[in-house]
Amino acid sequence: MAKKSLQSFNLNADSSNNPGHRTLIERAYEELREDILTGRLAPREKLLIAHLKDRYQVGAGTLREALSRLISDAMVIAEGQRGFTVAPITLEELSDITNLRVNIETEALRTSINNGDQAWRDNLRDTFETLSKFERPLNSANAKNWEVANVKFHQALLSACGSPWTLRVIRQLTQHCERYRRYAIDLQSGRDVHSEHELIYQSAMEGQDARAALALAAHIRATPELIISTIQSGVDVFKQG
Repeated sequence: MAKKSLQSFNLNADSSNNPGHRTLIERAYEELREDILTGRLAPREKLLIAHLKDRYQVGAGTLREALSRLISDAMVIAEGQRGFTVAPITLEELSDITNLRVNIETEALRTSINNGDQAWRDNLRDTFETLSKFERPLNSANAKNWEVANVKFHQALLSACGSPWTLRVIRQLTQHCERYRRYAIDLQSGRDVHSEHELIYQSAMEGQDARAALALAAHIRATPELIISTIQSGVDVFKQG
């Protein structure tokens, strides 16, 4: 009996450490996260394991592990015995995230500019040139390529800050802002995003850390301020999304 229990234990241990099992968790996590960020899984939506199993073609255990990771990311909440729910979105949270991003990212940018060497400058130049190709003009046909180029440009700006933890926190905050950005897509018609990026880039390349930080702060605040002002004017942007 003891031998059988030990074999059972080893089989379970092998399963949890199986690379294929870990790959399934990663895939489920990435797909769930993407669906939350894009709104295909709406804020406050119930995440029922029985339904999600069919949607993502994975087992219940895999789903629970993926959802646990999303709880750590603050994108999913666990409600005791009632299961899982997509985290809500609120103006208060948007303001809080925005203020925190501004405080952390502008300081990281100033440090990165002051630490940056020629390799940092070359990488920043390359990422800006790639980004420019997709946002002059910025349109739906370029959207996916622009998203990738935009992330790489912002990562390049901060890459010499010297603090992996700072970059990790910024990455999580930025992900949460993505949940809100989709609600502003139809409100952005008068905004020149390329000019915003260009000012940050030129200031960084010239070593003007204070000017670059101010430009980055304005860039980070632009979308949240647009959402907040629109809702305060009586248009429920979140409900329409």
